[in-house]
Amino acid sequence: MTATTTADRTSDEPEGDGPLSRAIGPKLLILFVIGDILGTGIYATTGKVAGKVGGALWLPFVIGFLVAILTAASYVELVGKYPRAAGAALYTQKAFKVPFLTFIVAFMVMCSGLASASAAARAFSGDYFLEFTDAVPSTLIAVLFIVALAALNLRGVSESVKTNVVLTIVELTGLAIILSIGAWAVLSGGGDTSRLTQFEAEGTGYALFTSVLGATALGFFAFVGFEDSVNMAEETKDPVRTFPRAIFIGVAVTGTIYVLVALVSSMLVDHRTLESSSGPLLEVVKAGGVGFPPQLFALIALFAVTNSALINIMMASRLCYGMANERILPKAMGRVLPKRCTPVVGIVFVSVLAIGLVLTGEIEGLGDTTAFLLLCVFAVVNIAVLVLRRDPVAHRHFRTPTALPVLGAITALVLASPLAERDAEVYIRAGVLIAIGVGLWAVNKAVMKARGEETA
Repeated sequence: MTATTTADRTSDEPEGDGPLSRAIGPKLLILFVIGDILGTGIYATTGKVAGKVGGALWLPFVIGFLVAILTAASYVELVGKYPRAAGAALYTQKAFKVPFLTFIVAFMVMCSGLASASAAARAFSGDYFLEFTDAVPSTLIAVLFIVALAALNLRGVSESVKTNVVLTIVELTGLAIILSIGAWAVLSGGGDTSRLTQFEAEGTGYALFTSVLGATALGFFAFVGFEDSVNMAEETKDPVRTFPRAIFIGVAVTGTIYVLVALVSSMLVDHRTLESSSGPLLEVVKAGGVGFPPQLFALIALFAVTNSALINIMMASRLCYGMANERILPKAMGRVLPKRCTPVVGIVFVSVLAIGLVLTGEIEGLGDTTAFLLLCVFAVVNIAVLVLRRDPVAHRHFRTPTALPVLGAITALVLASPLAERDAEVYIRAGVLIAIGVGLWAVNKAVMKARGEETA
């Protein structure tokens, strides 16, 4: 870390080989946020959440929505104050000015995005894909899936975001189908509403509390994504005015959809059936009694998880670009293609890491790893927004009520704690990733020292 970082500059323009292209307007950003949040979480992990909590599947999504709103408000304030790429890394550096902490936070954000993309790749190659063929090994499909998304990202942000818009419309259509099937079932006297108050946990109230907490922690994976959008600040037109509306609308829309989908899923399908499937919403379609073609819905679901992975690969590469400009990673990580203006080194780097993660776990474990890493980061961001109240800026921006980041930090820490009853493999995987980050930090610091560059 150099003594003077870009986090300390007054200019909003990034350093590096060249600025990114400001190609994202207000409407495109709203769709981008919605598309980033929707996808793998609701299409693939709904069943695993049901397995933890039982028929009261809707409750973890309601709690997750409230937790997401708390932290989203902090992100909105911070991106309004500092409309640059790097997101949580930038906010951590400005608040605490501890280079090592800044790097670890940035690395955790990047790894959470890659774990999410890897979960999406696994979901793509699971039950939804098996509706068409089982002739190709699922791991090979997942790896080729990541490679294809990397190629699309290299073409440019405009192509990637426009593809995101199309895929967002497709995945919204898929969820609209689920809600329509649910409405038809209720109106025709179908569905079992008694499941909505059934909990898997038995015994003490503490067992019920921890089961709901564990389900919420996993279900929170469905809400992650809004934090990625702040890394597009340098590619957004008028980010100070655009981001508040986009993030709040995005979280509100997706939260409402998630709760409704959870209600429909629980009424139509037993939670044990949902738990056993990597394509739980396909089970809802089959149980709906409306004759909707399962293969058509499976195709829609494949587009949905593709959208999640596309955005996460895009965001991770932009985070590499931002960290390179902050001198947290080598300057070469900020290199962009001259004509395409895309961070080529960052895209290749994160894609290789994503392929590695695809080989280490399945949907539930990778999704829970994503949620755990981000919950830790969210706790830091919620504290940072309070610390940075001592750093006023010249322009007007959104300011969240103080109580929200306080509650946001507390709830994030609780959901990240062992109270959430997540599997040990999640902590092990996260620990290994952080250890890799520490190793990279040490190497980068040694290289800078060898070059005679001053470090903080």
